[in-house]
Amino acid sequence: MKIFYGWKIVGAAAGIQLLIGGLLLQAFGAYVAVLSDEKGWSKTALSGGAALQSIEGALLGPALGWIIDRFGPRTIIQAGIVLFGLGFMALSQIDTIGGFYGAVLLIAVGASLGGYFPLTVAVVHWFHRKRARALSFMSLGLALGGIVVPLVGWVMQTYGWRVTAFGSGVLAILAGVPLARVVRRTPAEMGETVDGLPPAPPRADDDSAEHELPHREFTAREALRTRAFWLLALAHGFALLVVTAVNVHAISHMKEGLGYSVAQASLVITLMTVAQAAGMLAGAAIGDRFDKRYVAAACMLGHMVGLLLLTYGSHPALVGGFAVVHGVAWGLRGPFMQAMRADYFGLQAIGMIMGLSAFIIAIGQVAGPMVAGMFADATGNYRAGFTVLALVAGSGSMLFMLAKKPR
Repeated sequence: MKIFYGWKIVGAAAGIQLLIGGLLLQAFGAYVAVLSDEKGWSKTALSGGAALQSIEGALLGPALGWIIDRFGPRTIIQAGIVLFGLGFMALSQIDTIGGFYGAVLLIAVGASLGGYFPLTVAVVHWFHRKRARALSFMSLGLALGGIVVPLVGWVMQTYGWRVTAFGSGVLAILAGVPLARVVRRTPAEMGETVDGLPPAPPRADDDSAEHELPHREFTAREALRTRAFWLLALAHGFALLVVTAVNVHAISHMKEGLGYSVAQASLVITLMTVAQAAGMLAGAAIGDRFDKRYVAAACMLGHMVGLLLLTYGSHPALVGGFAVVHGVAWGLRGPFMQAMRADYFGLQAIGMIMGLSAFIIAIGQVAGPMVAGMFADATGNYRAGFTVLALVAGSGSMLFMLAKKPR
């Protein structure tokens, strides 16, 4: 039986997400903890590296969206993987905070060009009825990247962070470039159709047709005029307050505030990513059956509860509860963000619409790690910063409830 080529793209995209998630997004906290000890750099200064990634994504987003809409994602993804690997090699050689920022910027540009944004645009063009399922399976690679985190922690403790960074760069290029070559722009390039099935126009009496299909294809300018565009972007940004703060500071909090070693804290991150994977599998099962707004709103409350459990986790069971609750909420909600945008606005300008959304989303990406880091430097622990971020993220559930599909 012939396998629909769209699923091959999903598999390749998941592999690239695994590399980026395991080597950067979920391992970045380990570099923060080690460099803080070795170099004496402040949490705020190191958080600037995460903020730089978010700012870069926001500035590059609209231009990248236009390029992808016009030329397709394949070549861009390949170039991004190479830059991503070279950035890690540069990171292995740094000795100053300026050098750290420069290496992180190169890694960030590579991750933007070769990561979630262009991979998502590629996948949504291959699926409609199974769009949430495909994006959930693609994002599963990001969660499985957590499996790499204990290995990263072990290599750091055994061989040092410089060897870890250089090896990460080599691995990213050798494994990532072949995966990027699998990507194709549209089903027509492979002689196939969306979802792998002949297109069937909806019947006039089919009530689900209105729910599944956008009324029309929005341009980026038209999307900007809708209430839904802004509500989705703000809610997405509120969620990333917690996600990015956890990625950058959770290991440091567990090490300094809760008394765990880096290796032990890395195991908690692994449990979190296992839960994230479970959330993504749940999303694949229910994402195309239920209203994504309600699911996303519930996940925002999960982010809030999870971060509060980590903040006041005086017992290992509470820390484990954080890993499960936050991980499931992240895994379930994450793929829905772009699926909702594609459902609401169509595919005509989806790259540009996602790129423009990045400006607002970056508020959460930048503010999460910076707020947590500044509170930690000022008070000596993460409790105040994490509590503020958790409560703000929880309030974001209402934004999703209000973000109805444009008519």
